[in-house]
Amino acid sequence: MSLRRTRAIFQKEVRHIIRDPRSLAMALAMPLLMLLLFGYALNLDVDRIPTLIYDADQSAVSRALIQRFEGSRFFDVRGFVSGYGEIEKGIDRNRILMGLSIPRNYARRIEAGQAVDVQILLDGSDSNTAAIALGYAESVVANYAFELRSNGANQSMGRTFHIPVEPRVRVWYNTTLQSKNYVVPGLVAVILMIIGALLTSLTIAREWEMGTMEQLLSTPIRAHEIVLGKMLAFFVVGTVDALTSILAGIFVFNVPFRGSVALLALSTCIFLMGTFFLGIALSAIAKSQLLAFQLGMLASFLPSFLLSGFIYAIENMPAPIQWITRFVPARYFATILKGLFLKGVGVQVLWGELMFLVAFGVLTFLLATWKLGQKLG
Repeated sequence: MSLRRTRAIFQKEVRHIIRDPRSLAMALAMPLLMLLLFGYALNLDVDRIPTLIYDADQSAVSRALIQRFEGSRFFDVRGFVSGYGEIEKGIDRNRILMGLSIPRNYARRIEAGQAVDVQILLDGSDSNTAAIALGYAESVVANYAFELRSNGANQSMGRTFHIPVEPRVRVWYNTTLQSKNYVVPGLVAVILMIIGALLTSLTIAREWEMGTMEQLLSTPIRAHEIVLGKMLAFFVVGTVDALTSILAGIFVFNVPFRGSVALLALSTCIFLMGTFFLGIALSAIAKSQLLAFQLGMLASFLPSFLLSGFIYAIENMPAPIQWITRFVPARYFATILKGLFLKGVGVQVLWGELMFLVAFGVLTFLLATWKLGQKLG
């Protein structure tokens, strides 16, 4: 390999990038725009659930239960209704997500020590949100029922009722349970995967359409020198994109960073090289911008968005899909980012993911070199 020829390709690509300021501006601005858009839009937190309450008992005991819902940050009591019809109408018109119905004689049965049911009505069209809302509502009702039971025991026994087992919950790594702390690191991996693959594939495919790639391949330069030179030119742009995305995650979304900066830089560089090699390989296969864009979306956006685990838990996927996710590079980089940002772990934990990214970079480099070598031959 000639370093002089590789440097010449690098300088040529840098000049091409600089001569197209609009494409350069889009390449630099797109990751930040995507991060801000998806970072704020993909909010998985379920709180302030719009709720209507039908209190058929109208007693002090029923109002005490209602106050538990009003005092919870997870529920937003929009008002009180006089029947089921208004709750049904509110759910049909998407004005509320949940309705709470307290039956007649609720207070009398509670005071008599009898079991009594309260009804929770949920909009199940969004099953995930409905399941979370049901869990919150059941927790509020269960805590209130336990308090009533302990008060009743205190009065009947004449002494304080002690809880035999009391849980002490401690949440690690994401103490506030905010979804942005989980989503943003994975989103950075997805964005860099998409930008890296599409940026090189579209730019080099343009050279195929204009005929300049054939002129380049007719020179004494070798295929692997072309691949390395072009990758290094776009690597500079990708480094800026990665730095912008990571800093935005820390200072805009306030995601805590607890890991090693050096390990973050190393893993990001390895991942970027692999994605740029992938884009070059796709452009060598497609040779047209339209086909390169389609292949780029198929190889980067869909797998990284759906199968990287940044939104949907891989453990909940069917076994064949879980096996397919093993070949998605964004999955491993997202795991590295989450480990560095939230857990502060090091190489002793993340070495497997790093080795996969190294293998991904080597394989995509060999594929790109082989395809360009075929064109050269």
